[in-house]
Amino acid sequence: MSHDFVLEPAERWLAHDPDPETQSELRRLIDAARAGEEGVRAELAERFAGPLEFGTAGIRGVLGAGESRMNRAVILRTTAGLARYLLATLGDKARSAGVVVGYDARRRSREFAEDTACALAAAGIPSHLSPAPCPTPIAAFAVGHLGAAAGVMVTASHNPPEYNGYKVYWDNAAQIIPPHDTGIATAIDAAPPADQVPRMPLDEARQKGLVRDFPEELEERYLRAILGASARGDGDRGLRIVYTPLHGVGDRLVHKALERAGFTRVTSVPEQAEPDGAFPTVAFPNPEEKGAMDLAFALARQEGADLVLANDPDVDRLAVAVRRPDGELVQLTGNQVGVLLGHYLLTEGGAGGAGAGAGAANARRLVLASCVSTPLLGVIAASRGVHYEETLTGFKWIANRAMDIERSTGARFVFGFEEALGYTIGSIVRDKDGISAAVALAELAAARKAEGRTLLDELEAIHREHGLYVSGQRSYTLRGVDGVEKIAAIMAALRKSPPADIGGVPVAAWRDFEARTRTFSDGRAEPLVLPPSNVLVYELDGGSRIIARPSGTEPKIKFYFDVREEVAAGEPLADAEARAAARLDALARAFSALAGVG
Repeated sequence: MSHDFVLEPAERWLAHDPDPETQSELRRLIDAARAGEEGVRAELAERFAGPLEFGTAGIRGVLGAGESRMNRAVILRTTAGLARYLLATLGDKARSAGVVVGYDARRRSREFAEDTACALAAAGIPSHLSPAPCPTPIAAFAVGHLGAAAGVMVTASHNPPEYNGYKVYWDNAAQIIPPHDTGIATAIDAAPPADQVPRMPLDEARQKGLVRDFPEELEERYLRAILGASARGDGDRGLRIVYTPLHGVGDRLVHKALERAGFTRVTSVPEQAEPDGAFPTVAFPNPEEKGAMDLAFALARQEGADLVLANDPDVDRLAVAVRRPDGELVQLTGNQVGVLLGHYLLTEGGAGGAGAGAGAANARRLVLASCVSTPLLGVIAASRGVHYEETLTGFKWIANRAMDIERSTGARFVFGFEEALGYTIGSIVRDKDGISAAVALAELAAARKAEGRTLLDELEAIHREHGLYVSGQRSYTLRGVDGVEKIAAIMAALRKSPPADIGGVPVAAWRDFEARTRTFSDGRAEPLVLPPSNVLVYELDGGSRIIARPSGTEPKIKFYFDVREEVAAGEPLADAEARAAARLDALARAFSALAGVG
């Protein structure tokens, strides 16, 4: 790699960077590279490896200077592209209905949101700007409630503190999918340099009515909607709950929602209650990560809590922990929470399911899950005559597919989930919603406590009725340009030479979502109807399943494993769990070795 090849794009970017902070950062790097400091040219090459691309309905990346980082220059060019696409596709609606702009409490989130609003205003598109950091579900709800043409949420969800992102919703209040994502990306490519993107000063935009705060009644409308979707209002609402927002923006609204639902014994982890984009008490602000809920567990032991609830920083995910019979706390997996919520809403929501209104009881119900989530929700749905489908990974697919089925069949969407702690109840929010999920989960725990039972007892009853499903995941982080190439090589090798068996278990069929084919071991093939995606699924003899896919938001390759085990009458559940866990571990080791990462 030549010296000029590294420095020329950096100098060009610097000449058009409107932000003094990232200007100074990039100037230091360029000067250090010219001085021959070790490793600086490689860092510059990574910062200019290409523009951030739309992944899970937007862009996400590490904060810093450069086209491959998240910064004001990238935000301005992205918004210029979004504005151009909105005007070309929605025209007058974009000019009249405007765009919702929300933001969380991460570093630079407010600046990015205000830049977004100011660039939209200069394009003649009004924005509804959150007056303070807000949960993602509120921004998503606002798009539908206000009838907006689109929505932008500045957030990096559960990523480490050095990340931020820009999440885009369409006028249906769901995250964008094709063709809008590619259309916006093309418009971004055609956007001018960042310092040439027109921006109206914020005060002027407010005076002209081109920037308006969220209406005061927005939160109240949202709270009324989620409480109206309650499946039942009884149970022991005096159960003790410990809650943590993990330094995110969930504390105030989650407390309000739980209190409105009758849960008054809710205690927040004090060290994590206030928004703080540095996330000082956790290495990784994702409640799935080891150690993230240590403070919540400590407080729950001290308080004698029945239930621990945790949201990620932008409040679209929910983690749950419960007390075992021996008094110790155990964190449930995303699949377990999804099964509990889905089963609860399908069996105890009355004839119409969650939040059924007049006439809804006669509508066919619908539940959805991502293809990497446990198959158990589909089994429960089938047992109750409920329409069930799997979608590609990502809530944009769940929300948009739910609307497609509702329109074409008249079915009513009750619940959707993905194993990465994402859940949505009904059509209130067309995205993951960790607030409504927290309320519904607390309702279920209260109902079972009144019966002298726990959520673990509920899970056992489900497994005894439908079979024990044990799921596991292995994720391998491969950073940098070399990591991206390695992930691509792994997927290519698996496609080129599909295994006949994995760990000695024959492969009955394998699905390639990119080629949109399902191929059987005898050579027969059939088409897949899901949109193309870089996902491989191996169906093994006996009903086990393995899935391989790259992450859409992180430098990871992920493998998912599902094993089903029968629970004999009178058999301790722990015995069946041990058999299933051993089978799952053997499959995980065998497949990781096959892929070259074990």
